[in-house]
Amino acid sequence: MAISMYQASVPTLIRMLNNLSAILEKAAAHAEARKIDPAVLTNSRLYPDMLPLARQIHIATDQAKGCGARLAGVEPPKFEDKETTFTELIARIEKTISFLRELKPEQIDGSEKKTITLQVRGSTLTFEGMTFLLSFALPNFYFHVTTAYDILRHCGVELGKRDFLGKP
Repeated sequence: MAISMYQASVPTLIRMLNNLSAILEKAAAHAEARKIDPAVLTNSRLYPDMLPLARQIHIATDQAKGCGARLAGVEPPKFEDKETTFTELIARIEKTISFLRELKPEQIDGSEKKTITLQVRGSTLTFEGMTFLLSFALPNFYFHVTTAYDILRHCGVELGKRDFLGKP
């Protein structure tokens, strides 16, 4: 049996967003237990030219909602990118999950050959749906989720591979 475009996108995005939310909850508990200002963590970055944790969450959620919306042929919700606290970032993830849950398989299945055009840093990128999902949207999403995990792990939050992967 073949996997559908919906199965390859929405449930995968939701699962990882839930994992990301749990990681942020652990980070908030870590900051509280060690009397660390949470802003130290949300503003942390791996290297000076990389974006801080809060921006990694903004972009991961933008990638998730953008992926689902483009495959479904609907407009993604716009978020203002003002979230800076763990509570606000987790709420943003929840809003993204709520949006993805509204998408139905019949909106996304069959989008393998759909033309998807994006404006990225002054360039126009055009994809077929399957290539967009597998070669652009999911890798970008995972990059930012992984970077968020790595920032927190680097800051001493006790995270492991199971936190990243979540429960089976």
